[in-house]
Amino acid sequence: MTDELKPAAPAPIGVPEGELRSVAEGTHSGPHAILGQHLQEDGSTLIRARRPLAERVTAILESSGERVELQHLAHGIWQGVHDHGLDDYRIETVYSDGVPHIVDDPYRFLPVVGEVDQFLFGEGRHERLWHVFGAHHREHWGTNSAVWGTSFVVWAPHAQAVRVIGSFNGWDGRAHALRRLDALGIWELFVPGVTPHETYKFQIRTASGDWVEKADPLALHAEQPPQTASVIANPSTYEWGDGDWMTSRAQKDPHTGPMTTYELHAMSWRPGLGYRELADQLVEYLDGLEFTHVEFMPLSEHPFGGSWGYQVTGYYAPTSRLGSPDDLRYLIDRLHQAGYGVIMDWVPGHFPKDSFGLAEFDGQALYEHADPRLGEQLDWGTKVFNFGDSQVRNFLVANALYWLEEFHIDGLRVDAVASILYLDYSREEWVPNIHGGRENLEAIAFLQEVNATAYKLYPGIAMIAEESTSWAGVTKPTEWGGLGFGLKWNMGWMNDSLRYVERDPIYRSHHQGDLTFSFVYAWSERFLLPISHDEVVHGKGSLYSKMPGDEWQKLAGTRLFLAYQWGHPGKQLLFMGQEFAQQTEWSESRGLDWWELDNPGHAGVQRLVGDLNRLAKNEGALWELDDDSSGMVWLSGDDAANSVLAFARRGFDGTPDVAMIFNFSNQAIGGYRLGLPHAGRWSEVLNTDAETYAGSGAGNYGSVTTEDVASHGFAQSAAITLPPLAAVWLKFEG
Repeated sequence: MTDELKPAAPAPIGVPEGELRSVAEGTHSGPHAILGQHLQEDGSTLIRARRPLAERVTAILESSGERVELQHLAHGIWQGVHDHGLDDYRIETVYSDGVPHIVDDPYRFLPVVGEVDQFLFGEGRHERLWHVFGAHHREHWGTNSAVWGTSFVVWAPHAQAVRVIGSFNGWDGRAHALRRLDALGIWELFVPGVTPHETYKFQIRTASGDWVEKADPLALHAEQPPQTASVIANPSTYEWGDGDWMTSRAQKDPHTGPMTTYELHAMSWRPGLGYRELADQLVEYLDGLEFTHVEFMPLSEHPFGGSWGYQVTGYYAPTSRLGSPDDLRYLIDRLHQAGYGVIMDWVPGHFPKDSFGLAEFDGQALYEHADPRLGEQLDWGTKVFNFGDSQVRNFLVANALYWLEEFHIDGLRVDAVASILYLDYSREEWVPNIHGGRENLEAIAFLQEVNATAYKLYPGIAMIAEESTSWAGVTKPTEWGGLGFGLKWNMGWMNDSLRYVERDPIYRSHHQGDLTFSFVYAWSERFLLPISHDEVVHGKGSLYSKMPGDEWQKLAGTRLFLAYQWGHPGKQLLFMGQEFAQQTEWSESRGLDWWELDNPGHAGVQRLVGDLNRLAKNEGALWELDDDSSGMVWLSGDDAANSVLAFARRGFDGTPDVAMIFNFSNQAIGGYRLGLPHAGRWSEVLNTDAETYAGSGAGNYGSVTTEDVASHGFAQSAAITLPPLAAVWLKFEG
């Protein structure tokens, strides 16, 4: 290497002054065409660099150490030529302080986005979109060697120019303008030397000439709110320990097995815990309850905590409130190793209007539909995704796959599906589809695509719809014209059953239909029965507080209701705090009332939930024929006078039946004559009035035996003691 300056060769034909100004100001859509190195027709190599206010600029060639002095053209653009061919190089700049500054040149690199990636995104079929778009710390090849840095890739088809601004460039993007790669609007830049943990945003020049600053739609990490910048994520180094779980999961069908889910809001379960602390404490807590799954309310980054995560700005970024992406991996890994599946709420229907987010991302409608009759969700003051756009649909489908792939999520519960399906959802003015109907055909195609793709790539997962209407075929396979979900929340059951138990027992006899109507359609879909966060917040009260009567009756009513939920055909979901009958409703601003577990009555409800979960796992009658009407037989559905409901659950041949009797009155009923489907002994496997649950202890001394007395259409029956506000489950023993 030589320290001598090499005189610059004569400059080639000049670049128009206007283009130089555009490059200098960072408003050029193709800065790599001007800056960087370029072979000339005479075999020489031209190097141009942007260095405003510099007094001397030199290119240092890596292979030979040759120093190529650059000459100032205009507007801080410098140029020089040499005859050593294309080479890796760095730029040395001397300013008025006389100190040389040597840095690599981001404009000497080929694009990080290949033609295949561009084609797949253009087709809306890039299933690993997060590998390409966003910010990635990576090694990228120059001319002769590779260097480490960060690539920035963003989709902004309406933009005139795009710059990246961040902590690494003093939030001045003029030196880091991206190039537009194609007509589709993919913009790209590789910046050598930029490392993880730096913060950044995209600065986008709109069609009107204004500049907007946006967080990265595919950022893998973000600043903790209220800060809004994206963060260059560390490439994951997490080593998973859930191999056995993942292997076993792929060999099972979660829709046909037992599924009892504990829903929680990670930030308020025990406030102050990060992902890692939550992992240890949650696993310890769940080990006494034996749910099969945990469902987290949305963990994607969201600016407003009061939205509970349902207004997302960072679809690919786990919320930084609780730690890093690898910390979240640890949480999920620990749950898997402890035997719990993990479901996450996913919100593809709408997004908030925050100025740094997706709304009017490049100065006009992009992710949302341009027509406000299609692109506005009036109930929540949010934007609605344009499901008919191939790239928007790709963004969402890839996002679902991202959580399943990168975080080993076992299922996604899709939020507010009804708002996605109907063009007239909460709208007075709406646009019909091409057939004149209210169905959003593009949204239907999107849901079918995401479900079919997820099930194809990740056997053993569950896609779950929170769908509140009577839309037919939510859980029907896509090849049969259905939406392709695995499970649907049974909102009708939830509304009817809660309305029933909120009534004073003296009036319940007039409303038996609220209990029985759900059985009319119980097998029309594969259902999950939810008592979710939505039912215990905003003045609705907790499950405990919904029950009429004094404290004893409220606790007894809660136990009875939970046994009814677990006995009803379908899967079960229970929101945190309801497992111990928390008296107050939930608020995201504070933790659960854990002190209530010092009360034997509340501890008894918690003990009951654990026993219900164990029965759900161990008694095949509760799930083997869960989605088949042959899996249940009525014993008594019309005893409204006594507010009693009774049925038996059945499994495959050889699986013992479990008879379930529910007394929704506040009066004990002795010697209740009930027909049973088999003659013999039936053991009492559950009595919610048992002393272990802080009940009165009334029951059947462990079992009943049938007599040859016909009743309820059966040749045999038994006289059963039914405690007040209690459920009794009897298992046939032969």
